[in-house]
Amino acid sequence: MPVLVVNVDHVATIRQARMGREPEPVAAAQLCEFGGAQGIIVHLREDRRHIQDRDLEMLKATIGLNLHLEMAAISEMQDIALKTSPHMICLVPEKREELTTEGGLECKGREQFLRDYLAPFRDGLIHTSLFIDADKYQIDAAAEAGTEYVEIHTGHYADAGDPVTRQNELEKIIAGIDHALSLGLKVNLGHGLNYQNIFAFARMPGIKEYSIGHSIVSRAVMVGMARAVEQMAVIIRGFVD
Repeated sequence: MPVLVVNVDHVATIRQARMGREPEPVAAAQLCEFGGAQGIIVHLREDRRHIQDRDLEMLKATIGLNLHLEMAAISEMQDIALKTSPHMICLVPEKREELTTEGGLECKGREQFLRDYLAPFRDGLIHTSLFIDADKYQIDAAAEAGTEYVEIHTGHYADAGDPVTRQNELEKIIAGIDHALSLGLKVNLGHGLNYQNIFAFARMPGIKEYSIGHSIVSRAVMVGMARAVEQMAVIIRGFVD
């Protein structure tokens, strides 16, 4: 049965806009648990634009859910991940100028590098995943690299500007899922999934996890706002009563 794993990066994005202390990603993670999430994802980027090292440490120490760490395949992040020991690491491409991850990891031609990079995690019983496009050759390379999971990039489907393109991208993803499963890989899906397009993947066999972040945080800003305003209004009324 597939599960929901929630990315709380953009809670930290709001906090970092003021370089303050709130909202707290750890508190958001706890609310995700109350809401039925089975895991929490954070992406500790090289430039630390949202999630900070202390967030990762506090999440590992406090949440009762599986902790997934997205990261670039560099030595700094390998050291941090091995020290933190999350439930799973997912290698993603990372560019300083991008707003968010723009595509899948380039695995073809880097199989031996990735195999060597992932080896300490396998030895430490940390699950491994590679974030890749639904491309046969990338999937083959991911399997050759020895990863346990792949996370199929759904962003091209989510961003498609017309029904024909969207259907074509969906068919690529479905073919990618089938091919990954045929190679013995476990399959997660993520990037750009929201409350509408998620239905395209309903009851699709073989998916382990749906990785969703931005759309959940965006909706939380709206549906959680009334209660937050009510609580603040009660405080303010107390100033004059």
